[in-house]
Amino acid sequence: MRGLIRAVGVSGILLLALAGAVAKPAASPADDRASVVIVFKDGHRQSLATAEIARIDLKAPAVIVYKDGHREKVSADIDRIEFGPPDVAMTPGRSHFVGKWEVGEGNNSGTFFITLDADGEARKTLGSSHGTWTLVDGEARISWEDGWHDVIRKVGTRHEKVAYEPGKSFDDTPSNVTAARNTQPKPI
Repeated sequence: MRGLIRAVGVSGILLLALAGAVAKPAASPADDRASVVIVFKDGHRQSLATAEIARIDLKAPAVIVYKDGHREKVSADIDRIEFGPPDVAMTPGRSHFVGKWEVGEGNNSGTFFITLDADGEARKTLGSSHGTWTLVDGEARISWEDGWHDVIRKVGTRHEKVAYEPGKSFDDTPSNVTAARNTQPKPI
């Protein structure tokens, strides 16, 4: 039932977006760049020019119907549909990073936790426990009181924690890179 409601909702949004693109009297060169990007669960993307699409049917099997009449079947493993230029990937916002993250220690095989609060405060269970964080270019940059700084970023469908030892900047080669996992993921 949830899948049906989701499919109907996404279909409605797509139809509204496509109706807006089709209802424009004359397409200018800037309008030709308007696109819909289908992001699949495995991370690959398919970009479609809205000027060429008549509709997208999401019932199984999903089908893209083009204005010239041809049809293209689409895998059912769609994760989301994005609106905008295909070269601009959606970057996570600040709220994406708020929560408790399990991250690797680096050279050791153990893990520890980093908690990022909405007010910009950060805590960790290893080393100096207090720090602050900000969102820069779609990634969480954390500065700790002991001089270390970490980055938590989304890479494809996963996240990683990048650590920089005291004296290094975010532009330097990292001291270590490990996996990161939000233990409190929030629904969209």
